[in-house]
Amino acid sequence: MNPLKPFNSVGAQRRSLLQGLALGAAGAWAGTPLAWAQPGKPASTARGVSVAQVVDMSASQIDVSKDFLIGARAAWTDINSKGGVRGLPVQHLVLETDGTPASTQRAIETLRATPNCIAAFGTVGSLSAQQLSVDLLKQLPDLPHIAPWLQDTEGSIPESTFPIFAGRREQMQHALKTLSTMGIDQVGVVFGNPVERVSLQPEIERMTRSLAVRPVMYPANDLQRLGQSFGADTPRVLLFVGGTPELLALAQGIGKQAQQRYVVALSDVNVLTLQQSGLSRHVAVIATQVVPLVNGQATLVRQYRDTMGRLYDEPPTPQSLAGFTAARYTYETLRQVEGGLSRATVMAGLQQRKAMDLGGFQVSATGVKRSGSFVTRSLLASDGRFIG
Repeated sequence: MNPLKPFNSVGAQRRSLLQGLALGAAGAWAGTPLAWAQPGKPASTARGVSVAQVVDMSASQIDVSKDFLIGARAAWTDINSKGGVRGLPVQHLVLETDGTPASTQRAIETLRATPNCIAAFGTVGSLSAQQLSVDLLKQLPDLPHIAPWLQDTEGSIPESTFPIFAGRREQMQHALKTLSTMGIDQVGVVFGNPVERVSLQPEIERMTRSLAVRPVMYPANDLQRLGQSFGADTPRVLLFVGGTPELLALAQGIGKQAQQRYVVALSDVNVLTLQQSGLSRHVAVIATQVVPLVNGQATLVRQYRDTMGRLYDEPPTPQSLAGFTAARYTYETLRQVEGGLSRATVMAGLQQRKAMDLGGFQVSATGVKRSGSFVTRSLLASDGRFIG
């Protein structure tokens, strides 16, 4: 067995890791964020540097967060096995939260007490990434916040945050434009919760008007009952804005009636979880993703599959590829810093706003902020086949 594999058997790796995630989340929720060092690495080193990842392990986010974390851990393990950054080991410090402001604040206090932490990166899930971006600017403005899973990018992005992934707006635009070019002139819109409906409905209405697609908005309450209520006059294509648990509830309801539906979901939905949970034969899911296709041939994707294959017994998912991408982008940022590695030099390097080709994943610099516009789509067919 490869000595880098952190568990005793390949078959036990996912079970062991998920048990650790659950226990760690319990520890964080009890009052103190649990900090994990990189497997096989000491908790601190006089020669190395630390990067921190705040991970929301609440029930609504864990299906995305656990995969994102696995991909990031794989990337840093691989990087350290090849000499780290400039010959220095990089400690990957994981701070788990339950997604509440109080647990996010405890994570910030840990960052404040960790002077060798030169950046936060890859914050996940989406609400935690948004909250941490705001809180870091207020409380630790010198700490760069790199490549968070920041789905809501409509407001002003804090000065110390540098996103690389497309947000919901770009994903919805891509999905609706695709439907428009396919000749679909009506789409049902379902939200995972009332908050998302209030914040995003006006933007969706604006987009659909520009594409000559008529939206039919549905209430965001009991999604299983909503799915059961769909009839012959309900649009066959639905745009879903929410997470995996909510989409599963909707799909279960649709399964109670015999009309075929196509659900276009955004990247906060974990397609592998849907596949493992089993969908109704009346539901096919078209999932937008903010990374290249996991079965593609881009250099970054091949590197990801090779690393995951060596280190973890894990199927490829868009979310773990996103975590891997966030870590690799952070590594390239640190590698290109001028002078010694510190919060100030990393921040200065990011503020130069250089575009970067990360093995086929393009990070652009538009205006005063980096932005992500890379969107692809995969299909989970109603027979359980995952295409793309």
